[in-house]
Amino acid sequence: MSDFIYGHWAVMETLRAGKRQFEQLLLTETLEEKGVVAEIIGMATERGVKVKRVPRRIIDDLAGGSNHQNTVLRASPYPYADLEDVLSVSQQRSEKPFILLLDLLKDPQNVGVLLRVADAVGIHGVIIQERRSVSVTPAVVNASSGAVEHLKIVQVTNLVQTMKDLKDQDVWMIGLDIGPNIKSIDKTDLNIALGLVLGSEGEGMRRLVRDNCDDLVTLPMRGKVASLNVATVGSVALYAAWQARAWQGWQQA
Repeated sequence: MSDFIYGHWAVMETLRAGKRQFEQLLLTETLEEKGVVAEIIGMATERGVKVKRVPRRIIDDLAGGSNHQNTVLRASPYPYADLEDVLSVSQQRSEKPFILLLDLLKDPQNVGVLLRVADAVGIHGVIIQERRSVSVTPAVVNASSGAVEHLKIVQVTNLVQTMKDLKDQDVWMIGLDIGPNIKSIDKTDLNIALGLVLGSEGEGMRRLVRDNCDDLVTLPMRGKVASLNVATVGSVALYAAWQARAWQGWQQA
């Protein structure tokens, strides 16, 4: 079974990360070999990937009608990591664990945006539940502009149990929520061994997930709209956590 990764940046980062096995790079017959396309072809050639020109209708079909930018990479399925792999990243970097947990998010666009930001802030890993939530599909790869290929994503059968396992290893679970009597994010120390928990679109965190958080925080709002999109909330929270770590790992020019 193969994945068909589509879109220039998704294809390029998938090739660059080298986590998968690559079978074939497909381009439309009229696509010009210049700019980013030339880079993709060069990268595929270096990795011994066969490049083939095909009619656009074939790529339309493989990409399911999505905006493929005339480029599709046929590759093996996404290789998920283990929880130990994520914790080993923090050890290798000599950093406190910095983990994102997603509770049954279903929109590939939201997940892709969050994964792109997670990569930007240097997250050690992302945990998702296997059932009833989005997995790392080509749509997620595309929405993340390929950033997911550079991340360690763990797919678990029981998110609550994984939260408990992390808490046993002294990782604090901090949930993003809305409602009365929830303190603003700036009132909580995020420079800790952190598991940042985000609930699903519309419904938020499930009760057991919420109950297993060590603390809950919210983003202050002064406008008329009652809530923000989960990808927006998560992005702000991820940057707040990284800022609390004094932008650890960032080499300013």
